[in-house]
Amino acid sequence: MIEIRHLETLTAIRETGSMVEAAEKLFVTQSALSHQLRDLEHRLDVQLLNRRTRPIRFTTAGLRLLALADEVLPKVDATQRELRRLSAGQTGRLHLAIECHSCFQWLMPTLDSFRSDWPEVELDLSAGFAFAPLPALVRGDLDLVITSDPVAMDAVMYVPLFRYELVLGVKKDSPLARVRFIVPDDLADKTLITYPVERERLDVFTVFLEPAGVEPQALRTAELTAMMVQLVASGRGVTALPNWALTEYLQMNLLAAVPLGEEGVWRTLYAAVRVEDEEAPYIQDFFKLARERCFQDLSGIKQPE
Repeated sequence: MIEIRHLETLTAIRETGSMVEAAEKLFVTQSALSHQLRDLEHRLDVQLLNRRTRPIRFTTAGLRLLALADEVLPKVDATQRELRRLSAGQTGRLHLAIECHSCFQWLMPTLDSFRSDWPEVELDLSAGFAFAPLPALVRGDLDLVITSDPVAMDAVMYVPLFRYELVLGVKKDSPLARVRFIVPDDLADKTLITYPVERERLDVFTVFLEPAGVEPQALRTAELTAMMVQLVASGRGVTALPNWALTEYLQMNLLAAVPLGEEGVWRTLYAAVRVEDEEAPYIQDFFKLARERCFQDLSGIKQPE
């Protein structure tokens, strides 16, 4: 079997032109170096060096192994440097997915700050709307998932970022805009506008309508929050969104927001990470930056309990 030390030995012989100087470069005896080469030639059943020439010349087989060394050794060196930086907490990988369409409002500025502070961390973002992000996190395909629906997994830790209220966006002159809070039956004759995801991933169903056994009259989906707001403003339906996601549209007087239920529906947004990665310095800094940015930019949110 060819080992890294064999490739390093052949490279040293090429660079120095002699067995003696190669042994000195590698901090081994000439006898040990010669024994290593003879052992490798025996394993491969091929001669690697022409030892009778000065300087030493490589055979065709030896040149092939040198080509392999030129390809492999730089990658090994680069990986070792990367691991040393990773051990020092200076580098790593942060591949994120989000289960919250409206999270882009605070996440993108957070990622901009993170990229500036951690330029050597490989950063990537995908929307977990078309696949199951938590299993991908466990597999190692992802490193962090933003979610409001934690699923108990031994390998996953959920770090709370903030609490938010789920509210119903309604047309400004709708009768619902004048009530103190919404009850599930209020939606029985309404078109509910949602993001295009499974209903088991929509809080308005899982924590508000389904426990009461109520089904909206119709469902309609829209990809973008702004599109959902325009549909509501034009009387095409109602939508349940985080309070902070509707702030700018409320300020523009496009619609009204009403609490769901007398006590309101409060949810917690989490950052899910693998247990073994939670203490990584750049992961911890992401948590810190995310919380700072959210409480700086979003209105109506609370500290997690």
